[in-house]
Amino acid sequence: MTISPAIRRLVRERAQRCCEFCGVSETDTGGLLTIDHYQPISKAGTDHLDNLLYSCTQCNLHKQNYWPQKPTDLFLWNPRFEPASKHFLQLDNGQLHPLTPVGEFTIKRIRLNRLQLIAYRLHKREEAEAVRLLEQYQKLMVVINQLNLHSLRLVDEQAELLLLQQELINLLKGYR
Repeated sequence: MTISPAIRRLVRERAQRCCEFCGVSETDTGGLLTIDHYQPISKAGTDHLDNLLYSCTQCNLHKQNYWPQKPTDLFLWNPRFEPASKHFLQLDNGQLHPLTPVGEFTIKRIRLNRLQLIAYRLHKREEAEAVRLLEQYQKLMVVINQLNLHSLRLVDEQAELLLLQQELINLLKGYR
């Protein structure tokens, strides 16, 4: 079967233009990713929308046409039906740590801890932290501006009070 342009577009948009296995985006790779069959066509898979994934070339290459052949064989993690957090934990060093046998098998099969992906995850974390700090800085600037305006109002009030005080002193001097 041939996948129609409309289905390709739908799969791409559904994945938010990112590899559903590793998270690398079209922007990061500088081009379109591939449509992959979770269950390969060569292993009785179909072009049904639930069987189609958006995948980077490297993840697709490492996955190849894997499909469990025996009841004891593990399935790969299916990003269409389960969150990554069920099977993986991202460590501080950028590596993925398996939480389940499926997670462990997927990490090994698709090589989700390849050096480039670890560097990518660390870079994304740094970018997210920079955005968080910028947003925090912007909020602080708003508070500082509000405090400055409040301080200016207080200075104006103090000046008015000093004028009133001076008038009162002058009036008291006149009563002597």
